[in-house]
Amino acid sequence: MIFELTVPQFIKTLKNLNGFLDKAAGYADSKKFEMDVLLNSRLAPDQFPLTRQIQIVCDTAKLGVSRLTGKSAPVNDDTEKTLAEVKARIQGTIAYLESMKPEDFKNAATATITTPRWEGKTLTGNDYVIHHVIPNFYFHVTTAYAIMRHNGVDLGKKDFLGEIPYKLP
Repeated sequence: MIFELTVPQFIKTLKNLNGFLDKAAGYADSKKFEMDVLLNSRLAPDQFPLTRQIQIVCDTAKLGVSRLTGKSAPVNDDTEKTLAEVKARIQGTIAYLESMKPEDFKNAATATITTPRWEGKTLTGNDYVIHHVIPNFYFHVTTAYAIMRHNGVDLGKKDFLGEIPYKLP
């Protein structure tokens, strides 16, 4: 179940985030301003800018999955400055996630997870997914969405949710 709650959802949402950026680039072009204006925008002075929000989204997905599976995650230097670099970061994260299989998560629910920031505290893999990985991932995706919306990019709920696999009755 942890695989289903993380990998496919993270891939879908990262692809949606790429779509937000495509719309943002079109908006910047139509309004005749440089895309780096949006990439450096933030909602509040003490909040990370858009580029950093996207870096955290990618890190949360890849490091969360890495900690749950014990598989090494790609390392990024957090030096992205351009739209192309940010989109490459997203694509690299998607490629890593696509390499995961459900069987990689066979012991994930009961794994003991910690990070240096937790000062020796731990969570089970199940609690880590529920209380940290999923909320943190969506917090930063939502913040990235809000930064773009706040700056005039025409995004809506359908952009955020993406394709939904509805079934006919």
